[in-house]
Amino acid sequence: MKTRIDSVDDVMLSFARQGYICDQRTALAVYLAAQLHKPVLVEGPPGVGKTELAKAAAAFLEAPLIRLQCYEGLDESRALYEWKYGKQLLYTQLLRDKLSGTLADTDSLEESMRRLGDLGEAFYSDTFLEPRPLLRALRADEPVVLLIDEIDKADQEFEAFLLELLSDFQISIPELGTVRARHQPLVFLTSNDQRELSDALKRRCLHLYIPYPDAPLERRILAERVPELDEQLRDQLVDFIQHLREQDMKKLPAVSETLDWARALVLLHADSLEPELVEQTLTLVLKNEQDAELARELLPHWFRARRAR
Repeated sequence: MKTRIDSVDDVMLSFARQGYICDQRTALAVYLAAQLHKPVLVEGPPGVGKTELAKAAAAFLEAPLIRLQCYEGLDESRALYEWKYGKQLLYTQLLRDKLSGTLADTDSLEESMRRLGDLGEAFYSDTFLEPRPLLRALRADEPVVLLIDEIDKADQEFEAFLLELLSDFQISIPELGTVRARHQPLVFLTSNDQRELSDALKRRCLHLYIPYPDAPLERRILAERVPELDEQLRDQLVDFIQHLREQDMKKLPAVSETLDWARALVLLHADSLEPELVEQTLTLVLKNEQDAELARELLPHWFRARRAR
């Protein structure tokens, strides 16, 4: 991992070279997290670049990215480790015929149980351990970036399970004891605000909220990610997206939808937004039919206002 980070501007310039355009507040959070060795909790609506931020940080720090995707019902066996039960069963069958020889010279039940206990400990060793993302991050031979994506989808019990990792960069495993990080990872947690996270988790993290971008930032993002898009069309597209975000919709369009729409317009060889073109491609931006209907009703007013400028 890159150990020297000169400044916040250093982060912004590196991110920009990767095509990730961010403001100074976002770059500052990454800079402080790396210097203070603190996890970062990144909140905001879907599609604004929270996951991409972790990817950009990994590239900037020249570190591997290990990702844990959260979901309802996720438990520590899926996030931390599992035992290879199939392999354990196979070895049990192979040893079955040898157990009589192993116990042949024992004089008591206690001695037999002790030898069987030694075999049992062997079955709960690294040979039969299947590391999952959290354990891989702690045991990595080099510093990594650990992304715990969409933590708000996991249960509160799993959130509580993470507290030891986030505060001390270690995890307790009943069969193996405490596993401490060989190299402290840079941790990003993302949340789409589906539920309120606990104060205990928030206290352990730096907090960063990424909102929908304003018009100048969104134009910069489009210019970087879809450079073949005509400048005039880019301005029209951003203006229309910003107008949609002012409406009362179930699902506002995010940056990811803006980029999808821009790439589609390039493929369609469009040089300006026209009412028919917008109606035909509106589903790239709005994924809810009620929202799409509202947008269609707003189209005449938006085009009149645009021409009046």
